[in-house]
Amino acid sequence: MKKFIVPAVIAKTQNELDEVFDKISNHASLVQLDVMDGKFVPNSSLDFDFKLPEKNYQFEAHLMIESPMQWVEENGEKVDTVIAHFEAVNDPDAIIVSIKNKGKKAAFALNPETEIHQIKDYLLAIDQVLVMTVHPGFYGSRFLPEMLDKIRELRDLRPNLDIEVDGGIKPETIGMVDEAGANMFVSGSYLIRSVDVGERIDILKAKIRI
Repeated sequence: MKKFIVPAVIAKTQNELDEVFDKISNHASLVQLDVMDGKFVPNSSLDFDFKLPEKNYQFEAHLMIESPMQWVEENGEKVDTVIAHFEAVNDPDAIIVSIKNKGKKAAFALNPETEIHQIKDYLLAIDQVLVMTVHPGFYGSRFLPEMLDKIRELRDLRPNLDIEVDGGIKPETIGMVDEAGANMFVSGSYLIRSVDVGERIDILKAKIRI
């Protein structure tokens, strides 16, 4: 199963977004866009009509918002994968259908308090699960090692599922989530606040089994 280091992008303006992509340029193939409405989480990001660079990236939108279905209807065509927080979804089947009708991959994100059994009925219909290893909304939150059991449970249930982990991913933690069964590793502050994003991606890659 292919493994990815995924930079996470937070931006409040188009200029901020452009600056982040200047740092990432040529260092990643898959980028996560952190969309926040200041309600579902106490921060805001990409809550404007943003424009993405015309480069050979794959984009996934991590929707930390109260109205994910509305976002899918208005913006779903901008990205390749839509990750809706299960806690904010009123009708899981409907949002999966809406995302797939746009030709996109569908995924659910789980806050630390959300158990795997709550999404068990949807695991065959979705392409990916994002396990939050922090409480979402900010760069630099504390990694929660107790989430490793959740990753293991998911991997046992669906051996071929893309399992992504987001929160506190850095050299000290990435090996643990790799060992637990994740294959996609989102890193925000460790990458984006660095001087050399490419060097830091290489450091993370050296800590996992490729």
